[in-house]
Amino acid sequence: MMDIFMVVFMMFMVGNMVFVSKHKHLLIMLLSLEFIVLSVYLMMVIYLSFIEFDMYMLMVFLVFSVCEGALGISILVSMIRSYGNDYFQSFNLL
Repeated sequence: MMDIFMVVFMMFMVGNMVFVSKHKHLLIMLLSLEFIVLSVYLMMVIYLSFIEFDMYMLMVFLVFSVCEGALGISILVSMIRSYGNDYFQSFNLL
């Protein structure tokens, strides 16, 4: 059982490392955020199954993560239409 928790923890840490190190492209950042959300979801599934708890919170978590993904994709599409690429250095935030 601890092996599964270690694998999920490693997924979480790899997602965080990619998020921190690849901060030039918005698409890579969004993919690493989705990877982090996936690892948190997997951890919740394992934990709630282990304590034999109701899975209602998983549906709420999935709804929020899908909304977060749709918002990220819409920001990405808007940025590509406006600036032509997804580099953070190509546009001025001020």
